[in-house]
Amino acid sequence: MINTLYLPEIREMLEAKDADGLREFCVALHAGRTAEFMEGLEPLEAWEVLQATDNATRVAIFGFLGQDTQVEILEKGEPAQLAPLIAEMPPDDRVDLLNRIGPPIVEAILALIPTEERRDILRLRAYPEGTAGSVMTTEVAKFPESLTVRAALEALGRHAQGFETIYYIYIVDEENHLCGLVSTRQLVSHIGKPDVTLGELMERELVTVTATDDREMVAAKVADFDFLAIPVVDAERHLVGIITHDDVIDVLQEEATEDAHMAGAIEPLEESYLATRLIRLTRLRAGWLTVLFGAALLTALALQSYHDSLQKIAWLVWFVPLVISSGGNTGSQSATLIIRALTTKEILPKDWFTVVWRELLIGALLGAFLASIGYLAACFLAPTPAAAMVIPVTLVLVVMCGTLLGALLPLMFQSMGLDPALMSTPFVAGIIDIVGIVLYMNVATWLL
Repeated sequence: MINTLYLPEIREMLEAKDADGLREFCVALHAGRTAEFMEGLEPLEAWEVLQATDNATRVAIFGFLGQDTQVEILEKGEPAQLAPLIAEMPPDDRVDLLNRIGPPIVEAILALIPTEERRDILRLRAYPEGTAGSVMTTEVAKFPESLTVRAALEALGRHAQGFETIYYIYIVDEENHLCGLVSTRQLVSHIGKPDVTLGELMERELVTVTATDDREMVAAKVADFDFLAIPVVDAERHLVGIITHDDVIDVLQEEATEDAHMAGAIEPLEESYLATRLIRLTRLRAGWLTVLFGAALLTALALQSYHDSLQKIAWLVWFVPLVISSGGNTGSQSATLIIRALTTKEILPKDWFTVVWRELLIGALLGAFLASIGYLAACFLAPTPAAAMVIPVTLVLVVMCGTLLGALLPLMFQSMGLDPALMSTPFVAGIIDIVGIVLYMNVATWLL
């Protein structure tokens, strides 16, 4: 019955106050599937459904609800009902959620949360946004190195529900300094040797990050080493938390979204598209559009300065869109490739000479290819084949300039410590439009 349950049936149970039916609905499927069935409900309706089940199931389903739904539930729900939910959520998830809520609501909820959980929340919230500390969890499986395999397995069995992950067990001393790591696979493989200590099994050379490291760098490190989790330590190598692979996926998605927005000349959104107010969405887009509009005005001024030449040789006007679009498109391609390569660390600013050399060669090849097509088209419209040579010569130069600028500008931003994605492809295209007009008119003046 549950597999074919739709919103009308859920709402019928809500109206009828059918607590047993709602409880069955909450536990019949995986929490993620249950959350999918609830997608069409209003946030407070979803919260009413969750009230019918136990807190552990409630936390599991709540974690799969959309972020906007979670925020609205916290903003409109009763703090006394929400506090147990927040207390049981994974530390990193609850901190991320509370950071999206107004301070008065956060204070009201925190006041009702047990002291230990409240201290943990406040400690994690103290880390700046974008750092490793802001995405780590403190639910870590950590044991002393004197513990035996038998004792470790027994301890895991008792406390596994309280850990974010049990794939890695971190070995610490009495002062919580990180000493090493033992995987669960190692423990299981040594069941036949139950008296072996963790100190004998542990790996001592560990890759770690600090709580103040940039989260994007941390995500890249986890991806490079194919870790399931990475330990976070402080300046004295105390173990303060871990960052798990699911958090890394979230970070990579957020960074990719941010880069995509920047590449489209849009300031990154803090909320989802539908949750962002129209006025704010307009303002976020207006800033870059104003810059690009200014670049377009400069293009118009560049054309106006060659007014006399264009009047004398009117057919040149017909090829202006062809010239500037060829340069802009190739520049945008180069900028996209270089920005992505910088983001994934495939290239570094020190590789600028190699990049420039490669892009110039590519520009020459692409320019020659487009020039051959452009010359054939120009022969039909230009007064003579000799006059038509303006188009292929200009195309080669403009395309080479496009690939050069598209590669250099992101590299310059990276070397200045700025996000190379700020050098958006529309901005690169705007610069090359002006360069293309100047080159076009000067080539025409020289050849004609």
